[in-house]
Amino acid sequence: MPRGNCPVCDADIRLGKAGAVYGKRITCPECGATLEVIEEDPLELEEVEYGQRDDLY
Repeated sequence: MPRGNCPVCDADIRLGKAGAVYGKRITCPECGATLEVIEEDPLELEEVEYGQRDDLY
């Protein structure tokens, strides 16, 4: 099971293989930050800024 840390609060986050896919957005269960998978192996997460949308360009 892929594991990573929230870049906002450093919480340990475990995702199933279906959740650890590049571009997938999740919510940190500890602080509520919206995170995006930016690397699958090893799992790396990045905070998504409020209102940030990649499909605008």
